[in-house]
Amino acid sequence: MTIRYPRDLHGYGAKPPQAGWPGDAKIAVQFVLNYEEGGENCILHGDEASEAFLSEIIGAAQWPGQRHWNMESIYEYGARAGFWRLHRLFSEQDIPVTVYGVATALARAPAQVEAMLDADWEIASHGLKWIEHKDYAIEDERETILEAIRLHEAVTGSRPRGWYTGRCSVNTVDLVTEEGGFDYISDTYADDLPYWRRHAGRDQLIIPYTLDANDMRFATAQGFNSGDQFFAYLKDSFDTLYAEGEAGSPKIMSVGLHCRLAGRPGRMASVKRFIEYARSHGSVWFARRIDIAGHWAKHHPPKAAPIVPSHMEREDFVRTFGGIFEHSPWIAERAWDGELGLANDTAVGLHSALCIQFRLASNEEKLGVLRAHPDLAGKLAAAKRLTAESTKEQAGAGLDALTDEERERFTVLNEAYTDKFGFPFIIAVKGLDKAQILLAFEARIGNDRDTEFATACRQVERIARLRLNDMLSG
Repeated sequence: MTIRYPRDLHGYGAKPPQAGWPGDAKIAVQFVLNYEEGGENCILHGDEASEAFLSEIIGAAQWPGQRHWNMESIYEYGARAGFWRLHRLFSEQDIPVTVYGVATALARAPAQVEAMLDADWEIASHGLKWIEHKDYAIEDERETILEAIRLHEAVTGSRPRGWYTGRCSVNTVDLVTEEGGFDYISDTYADDLPYWRRHAGRDQLIIPYTLDANDMRFATAQGFNSGDQFFAYLKDSFDTLYAEGEAGSPKIMSVGLHCRLAGRPGRMASVKRFIEYARSHGSVWFARRIDIAGHWAKHHPPKAAPIVPSHMEREDFVRTFGGIFEHSPWIAERAWDGELGLANDTAVGLHSALCIQFRLASNEEKLGVLRAHPDLAGKLAAAKRLTAESTKEQAGAGLDALTDEERERFTVLNEAYTDKFGFPFIIAVKGLDKAQILLAFEARIGNDRDTEFATACRQVERIARLRLNDMLSG
């Protein structure tokens, strides 16, 4: 079924997985060199207008039907000079690199491709052309993806195993996943760690990229205007992530570079300073993205969740979760009818969705939920007519093994409480013993009705959360 709200705003939550980088590294630092020169918008390439994105020209605009000589020469600088300056830097520093290579640009750069291969750089696909894809028809974009793979393999000698379009559409990640031949996709900025995304029956590894630790900000409003700013930002990013790694939660730091931007002398110096700074620390893993993909697939393979609420049909959802609030399936029905998405596939997420519906209900409906709960150690328990959940919960607190005196005390309190408030005494018994439950019983029976009604509702929500914790993770 189609997920009604497909965005994942939960991710790993408060406790991301322990990456376990090689050598117990506290951080993985990953450099991407975008090779786009010769694949950008240009009427020589069959495009309708010139390029206007990521250059030194302030306020650049496309020129329909015309070549933009200045824009072309800036891109040419990246291929002619910037690439080689960065190639020398990374080779001298022995730093592995992933290239995001636009297929048509690579085809126009035989010497550069040979240098990439000789340096054992990973060449991932950056699409067929460095152009906007947001308005592409889905089948047209599918064809360009297949053509990009075909041309990439012809130029480099092997098909790409990583993919990043950059100027993508809402369909890009799905289409690349459906193609089926990629170890990872990077068209996302959603996390500091890789994660698995399921689509069309396939678990696709996603390795997020960056637009902040990226030299593109030299060519955008409110970006970097000096190498010192770029270095300071990279250093602060590294320091923060390194500290998280020291605290036991290692992450990835991606750094995005472009030949025509970071390849300029005044900017390349800041990249060199950052490499030297990062290398001055121990426990740093410099890696290609394909290396990260291999590590993650081996140590953190996809795990199929036994229950995925956002993927369930209404009938199955209500059957599964209709008893979370005692004998009140209407709460699950309303939750399913609402905005149920990926963030609701965890205990905390589904609990929130159910509680929203409970809290939005009328007081009369809430009262019905309270009255649906059984007395503690009452007649239903004695007759073994409790729900499976209530039976387990009461037994866990020892309420199935009362002395005659204790049973009599519960009976008296149950009757007095129900006579006073009009609903049974409700408490989340998990983690409590008989004595603690009796103390709470005796204390709360002195409350006024409004206070006790609110308290009982909170306890109902707590019981629901404990039940969901037994069924779902997170």
